[in-house]
Amino acid sequence: MAKAGSILRTVLKEVPQSIKAGVTTNAVNTLVDDRIRELGGEPGFKKVKGYDWATCICINEQIVHTPPSERIIKEGDVVTVDAGVYMNGYHTDSAITVQVPPHTPEVSIFLETGRKALNKAVKQAIVGKHIGNISQIFEETIETAGYSIIPELTGHGVGKDLHEDPYVPCFLDRPIEKTIRLKKGMTLAIEVMYAMGQEEIEYEADGWSLRTSDMSVTACFEHTVAIRENKPFILT
Repeated sequence: MAKAGSILRTVLKEVPQSIKAGVTTNAVNTLVDDRIRELGGEPGFKKVKGYDWATCICINEQIVHTPPSERIIKEGDVVTVDAGVYMNGYHTDSAITVQVPPHTPEVSIFLETGRKALNKAVKQAIVGKHIGNISQIFEETIETAGYSIIPELTGHGVGKDLHEDPYVPCFLDRPIEKTIRLKKGMTLAIEVMYAMGQEEIEYEADGWSLRTSDMSVTACFEHTVAIRENKPFILT
């Protein structure tokens, strides 16, 4: 998983260079697919039944699971690229969100809030902490900044399957001590999904993509993390 995570980290660091006005999300997907294979991995998302792409690429109001298409990226768009690498029988999963120039201060602050939330939450991913510690950080960081957590969408375990137990909510729905205690060797896809506007979401016509009902801008930041003593092992 560490090797797969290293490949995914490399690819997602390169991706922002290709996210430009005038480019289709299909073109970005092809770049990611090819690059994962060049580095020795397999696109993990293609192992999801019925899903034929290496990435999910969401624009503005789209928050997760959007298949690449001939949709053209425009100036000022907020674009999320979510991808996975499969290697030696194991999955990794990670996502980034960027704004296409010209950048606006409002969106820059919005995105920086998500990066900050993920970085703080990941620090909770050590032996002896609970999933609720992660959830609480997400909820407090995002909502204190005036944005909305999407409660229906959660992080998850990841390993032999792309999506495994346990769920990792972005909000605290019960006392922390009643959530799952983290143990050495667990591997989690920790992700924050949030919106500038309201939390309500709906499916688009493709049956995969979820968007905000009020069409407000969204973002997602995600790492795959292995639980160990004292310090989390960020695989991606």
